[in-house]
Amino acid sequence: MKAFKLYFKIITDNNCPLYERGELLSLSQKTLSCPENKATCLILVREMTGLLFHLLDNTEEHGEKGSVFTCSGCTGLIKFELISEEDAHEAGLIPPPPELDSEAESLLACIRDFPIIQAIPESDLVRVVHRLRRELVYSGATLIHKGQSSLYLYLILSGNMVVSDGSLVIATLSPGEICGEMSYLVSDVAGADVKAINDAEVLSISGDDVSKLLDRIPGLQLYMAKVLAQRLSRANVTRFNTFDACMSGWIAEMPPAELFQIFHMNKKTGVLTLDFPQGMAKVSFREGCVINAHYGDNNNQEAIFAMLGEKEGRYAFTTGLSPEEMRSAEIGDFMMLLMEGIKRVDETGERA
Repeated sequence: MKAFKLYFKIITDNNCPLYERGELLSLSQKTLSCPENKATCLILVREMTGLLFHLLDNTEEHGEKGSVFTCSGCTGLIKFELISEEDAHEAGLIPPPPELDSEAESLLACIRDFPIIQAIPESDLVRVVHRLRRELVYSGATLIHKGQSSLYLYLILSGNMVVSDGSLVIATLSPGEICGEMSYLVSDVAGADVKAINDAEVLSISGDDVSKLLDRIPGLQLYMAKVLAQRLSRANVTRFNTFDACMSGWIAEMPPAELFQIFHMNKKTGVLTLDFPQGMAKVSFREGCVINAHYGDNNNQEAIFAMLGEKEGRYAFTTGLSPEEMRSAEIGDFMMLLMEGIKRVDETGERA
């Protein structure tokens, strides 16, 4: 089956909260591209996935020009008409890509096989290359500082970088890998230092440009989610190997969310005591599941939610539980508790 790409022009907009009449959608076997600077609607993704399977089943034709399709969305309805690529260009819906000079072409050839570049559709690569900036990082120099905001995502072009938290080495990064995504996607500041092991060259792209690409390219969203999950898992395991020996430390260096994840992932059994400025808190784990929690006047789930907002204090862990606690039921699904708690903390921060 030959590769194909289809273009659709929105011809009807009945109160759609995201898209407007006259805007362009494009669909291929791998990617749904939404209008530039617009978020990706999951309902539209579902509708387009069904349309994709329908078109792939038709081995002779991929739909006829002028065919109209409908998305019955959340609060509105849009209709989009299949148009030719030539019509899309003539209508100005597909801006001509900027031309690459010899240096940019050489750079694209060097990075084309990098995993993150492969997650970007061919139609976007030229624009992405134009937004990349080369930076030389000398041996021993720090590219990302722990505790500071990172406004860029970095792609390692040559050399090697080490990710460390004090004396703790979390990971070593090689050409083709990215760094800076943890501070950009997970929190406002970097949780570790990134330093050059030898003279290295990196390509930087601004956080604003990354946001625009993530909004429009589902494949890139999936790639970043996988990288983030792998990095969190690797960092948690590394930190736990060190943490397991002392079982105590400062909240500023290991926030409650990370502590809870470490105990859950490593299926620990015991009591985590947290000494916050506002008072003591306790969380009991049985094989990584939270079976009870107390903080001030809050118990169980509400106590967990309250703890996640704390940023200062000390923690200590004691292994083992009483026979009664070993028979207690868990207070809720761990990941649901964590996600709801983080959501509440974010909403509280926005209102502050």
